[in-house]
Amino acid sequence: MTTTAASGATTRRRPWWRSNAAVFAYVFVLPYVLLFAVFRIAPTLYGIGLSLADVSLSGRVKWAGLANFQRLFGDSLFWQALGVTVLYTVIAIPLCLAVALVMASLVNRPLRGISVYRVIFFVPVVTSSVMSGVIFKWLYTSDGPLNAVLTAVGLPPADWLGSTSLVLPSLAIVQAWTRFGYDMLILLAGMLAIPEEYYEAAKIDRTTAWQRFWHITLPLLRPALFFVLVLETINSFQVFDHILVMTAGGPVRASYSLTYMIYDQAFNYSEFGYGAAAGMVLLVLILLISLLQNVIVGRRR
Repeated sequence: MTTTAASGATTRRRPWWRSNAAVFAYVFVLPYVLLFAVFRIAPTLYGIGLSLADVSLSGRVKWAGLANFQRLFGDSLFWQALGVTVLYTVIAIPLCLAVALVMASLVNRPLRGISVYRVIFFVPVVTSSVMSGVIFKWLYTSDGPLNAVLTAVGLPPADWLGSTSLVLPSLAIVQAWTRFGYDMLILLAGMLAIPEEYYEAAKIDRTTAWQRFWHITLPLLRPALFFVLVLETINSFQVFDHILVMTAGGPVRASYSLTYMIYDQAFNYSEFGYGAAAGMVLLVLILLISLLQNVIVGRRR
């Protein structure tokens, strides 16, 4: 009789997803889920619907099917914007990774007050993107500090934002400055997780600092580097604030990226469905590139 009652109590025990601990967790997770649904999922679904429609200024919505995408793939402006975006990404990602890796190595030292430097290096991350763009736009002016330095050392001044060959590297420098603090913390966390015994054994073998960095730090830092690579790829494909503030897509559309094209077509030319179609293509491109990076890194592991 006792055994039967015990088995009955066992069968009546609530599953884990209905336990008190699970309900308590749901209460904390629910606000984030609601915010994510309202500000992420809902706009994405709305953008998908908008890309399949023709929307007028009066608010009239007409079903267009794949017409916006057919027009997009036949538009030379789209391919030019895609080329600018890819070229900018190729320039920005190595620069961002190199700066973040160097800064993480510098702050990964047992020095007195090193935490203060880590906080100072993180300041650009919390600085407004628009403010960063305004500051660097002043630095890049013809009579700005950068050209003053070039003139002082006997070099001719450069047209940083007015040259088609310099505008993308100039914008990439701004991204590296605004992003290196966040990337530095991620890489620093990966460096601090590496066991110190590896370095002590390498020092016993009389290896140089560069050999320890190349054969110990970099291989064990690969997961953190991959995470930073994915983040910077997404940020590079979505570059907009600095372009809007500093170049407005110029000169001669040399910085006319996909995100700026979406903004330009939707809000300057009132082509809302066409701009949404370009946004959907950008979303798919970022997703495919992230998956490809994941596959490549997974195979190397």
